[in-house]
Amino acid sequence: MAQPASPARGATAAGAVLVPLALAQFICSFAGSNMNVMINDMSKDLDTTVQGIQIAITIFLLVMAALMIPGGKLTDKYGRKPCFMVGLVVYAVGALISAAAPGLGVLILGNSILEGVGTALLIPPVYILATLLFSGVTSRAHAFGVISAMGGVGAAAGPLIGGLITTAISWRAAFVFQALVIGAIVLLARRIDDPLPPDHTRHFDTGGAVLSSVGLVLLVSGILAADNNLLLMLGLIVAGAGVLAWFFRRMRAEERAGAEPLLSPSLFRNHTSNVGLVTQNAQWLMLMGTSFVVSAYLQVVRGYNAIQTGVIFSAATVGLLASSLAAERLAKRYAQRTLILAGFVMAMAGVVVLLWMVKGQPGAWAFAPGLFLIGLGVGAMLTPSVNVVQSAFPDDQQGEISGLSRSVSNLGSSLGTAIAGTILVAGVTSSPGRSYALALIAVAVVGLVGLLAAFSLPRGNPG
Repeated sequence: MAQPASPARGATAAGAVLVPLALAQFICSFAGSNMNVMINDMSKDLDTTVQGIQIAITIFLLVMAALMIPGGKLTDKYGRKPCFMVGLVVYAVGALISAAAPGLGVLILGNSILEGVGTALLIPPVYILATLLFSGVTSRAHAFGVISAMGGVGAAAGPLIGGLITTAISWRAAFVFQALVIGAIVLLARRIDDPLPPDHTRHFDTGGAVLSSVGLVLLVSGILAADNNLLLMLGLIVAGAGVLAWFFRRMRAEERAGAEPLLSPSLFRNHTSNVGLVTQNAQWLMLMGTSFVVSAYLQVVRGYNAIQTGVIFSAATVGLLASSLAAERLAKRYAQRTLILAGFVMAMAGVVVLLWMVKGQPGAWAFAPGLFLIGLGVGAMLTPSVNVVQSAFPDDQQGEISGLSRSVSNLGSSLGTAIAGTILVAGVTSSPGRSYALALIAVAVVGLVGLLAAFSLPRGNPG
């Protein structure tokens, strides 16, 4: 069996692959938020509604979350680079289909399904490679800082870039832009040298993959059905919880029998990692939930176009970029627990400022301070939350924990769009101010949960 690369060689390899890895995280995060500013343009062109676009966005995020665990597991069996490259190709095909979509159904096929599947294949290798090629809190903080910063900037700048492209050309050109970026990543990824060989003898639990995916899909589908049918909502949520319980029972039974489950229950016996996963879910729910709510409110209620909405969101991009790029320096001065706590406080303060905007008819830039604080807060805690989780496990479990970590983060994104978006859409025409406030209150409650969870992280010295 081949040995992992030496530290010096590993550092060189890491520097060579960090750019394509960071770009991959950027474009996947961009895809999750850029459609927020295209709501009016896309709904008119595709003859659908705001809820139709919300469903397409949520399905994309949900497919990522549902398949991220299986995607992480496949990297052990087939290798990180092959999974990364296949994911890029599937994503690019989905982006091109979305660009030519004549209706909502084809858009969901291209964007929600194919781009979601491609992302689930390519994102776990990004974090696994970063973990394998960097050791130590500060060096990993640098790698995760760059990757997380690009992911956060992609999510925060998605509205701005998407708005510019939509206004200058068309919303369809935004998907062509994604395909072009993927092409550049494929070229850059030729330098990637997988530090560990694939193990083709590793077992892949297909039944577990199906159960975990179906359970998550049912759960989020129930939330989306909340404004249409209460009984259907409850039925789907209960069914989803039941399937997920079945999945975890199956995992425990396989582990006791000496088999290799899709997701080892032992991963959840690490308290620090569990808390880190909660904070990851909460921070992405806050970012994506706020992004959809404010974008939809500005376009549907205030009548702003794509570029106006995108420019307003540049405040979140500036805040997130500033704190994310300072991740390595902050990791040397402050404990990761401190950074996560400070991040939640700043993000919740931003939500409170945005809630204040529901009063009267403030100007567009009145939304900027709240968005800036949310971006600053989320950027401050993205890297330490990832580092807390990934660093809690040895190299041979990086495939599993990376898939779980990305699944939990993307589940937060899909829940943010589903929960906050459903609350907003339910009353956006009859009582827009009230629905806007209720949606942001829901986001703030999740932020409070994340803050309380972060208090139980272990106190530690700076890296």
